[in-house]
Amino acid sequence: MDYIIGIDVGTTSTKALLYDTDGHIYAKANKGYPLYQETPDMAEEDPDEIFNATVSALQEVTAKAKDGKVIAISWSAQQHSLIALDKNFKPLTRSLTWADNRSGKYAAEYKENGRGFEMYQRTGLPIHPMGPFYKLLYFKNEQPAIFKQTAYWVGIKEYIIWKYTGVLKEEVSMAAATGLLNMKTAKWDDDALSEVGVKREQLPELVDTTDKFQGIKSEYAKVIGLDKDVYFVMGATDGALSTIGVGAIQTGVLAINIGTSAAVRTFVDKPRVDPKARLYCYPIMKGKYLIGGPINNGGIVFNWAHDSLFGGEQEAAKLLHMDSYDMLSQIAATVPAGSDGLIFHPYLGGERAPLWDANARGSFFGLNRKHTRAHMIRAVLEGIMYNLYSVTLALKEVTGEPKAILAAGGFARSTLWTQMMADIFENDIVIPESYESGSLAAMFLAKMALGMEDNLEDIKKYMGKETTYQPNEKVFARYRRLIPIYLRLSRDLSKEYQSIADYQREFTDDDQSN
Repeated sequence: MDYIIGIDVGTTSTKALLYDTDGHIYAKANKGYPLYQETPDMAEEDPDEIFNATVSALQEVTAKAKDGKVIAISWSAQQHSLIALDKNFKPLTRSLTWADNRSGKYAAEYKENGRGFEMYQRTGLPIHPMGPFYKLLYFKNEQPAIFKQTAYWVGIKEYIIWKYTGVLKEEVSMAAATGLLNMKTAKWDDDALSEVGVKREQLPELVDTTDKFQGIKSEYAKVIGLDKDVYFVMGATDGALSTIGVGAIQTGVLAINIGTSAAVRTFVDKPRVDPKARLYCYPIMKGKYLIGGPINNGGIVFNWAHDSLFGGEQEAAKLLHMDSYDMLSQIAATVPAGSDGLIFHPYLGGERAPLWDANARGSFFGLNRKHTRAHMIRAVLEGIMYNLYSVTLALKEVTGEPKAILAAGGFARSTLWTQMMADIFENDIVIPESYESGSLAAMFLAKMALGMEDNLEDIKKYMGKETTYQPNEKVFARYRRLIPIYLRLSRDLSKEYQSIADYQREFTDDDQSN
């Protein structure tokens, strides 16, 4: 039997799934690694720790392919990472993730002088420190020694594939997320390169998402248990593959994913930019451009509420042999829609879409003596949904009314949260049976690369049954009153985000001065 591995290099862990060529899952592995946040706005990872995690994950799933062999490994990875390599391909830095905000002042300057919008129109990258374009300006101006010593600039996926094979390539969807790729030509943009002071020869060779090649180094083939002729398939970004993996292939079909972070995305057939620069637009493959908004504050905000507000309930859940997150959902379900007028802004880690403000901060609004922790946990869940809905409003302005909304991610396992989405969006929400949308799409791209599939739409036959959540009209009036308040508050509070963020940077927990 032949197998294909879909592997997703995420922000906090790497996940590998072993599929047969009919799309059945035979094994899963998930290996974590730390995020280094040693100074304000830093968010780095060690590229070799991530590489080792991929080796471990591949070992674990390959061991389950006992009656056949793995014929291909197809790659998904986090967007917007940046690593400096010397002439021997040795890392000079750790991997700066999308969450690293140290280039914030350069993004702010480019937004203010209008140059950022000009670059956005060329590359589709929003004006935000997540982008490698702005990270490069940070290195150029604040780390000049490293900048001058750097022979190659790469992302985490390119580094990992190079380490396995000695081949330095970058597929177009990952390149698009750098802010250095012209979205109309799908080639490196000379204007962007000139702006940051990088030469073409310092960047990987550009290839298609279905590009494949052989040549895994014998040491890794032996350690993992792979044949030396296994194919490496370049794959795509996690955002693109998550969208493909829920079946949102056609223009106008929205894909919503909530994991640690979240996103709202759709495909269009030609480049489109938002006049307000709230959305990215990245070429993925011929005739397919991904437009959407990434959100920092997805499930990680639910994690914060779980850990910070409900410690006692975690112990109770253990005694009852319940999942503590399920218990919190049950508690939230005791509160009516709208949380009796309690609104939560979920910007605990700054925010990308729709605000594009690294200084954004979270808040409860409307709190009164009648509100309980049950109200607070429901307000947290609703606040995450309001934020997603605001991105959807921006998408509607650019692409029109959605034909359908498909959703995936860990949140889809919660009936309460999924129903909440249907009620707030006033739209049917369709959940595919397969939760592993990104890995599934990576597997499918491998089949396309190997000539086993030729139509992207055919991924739907691997997705299993669908569950549809229909909106409850009885709660429309509540959410229709609250959402405009939420949006107005976002605009009003934005005037003070910089001030409170500056205060938090200056007065840390260990500063006990009066």
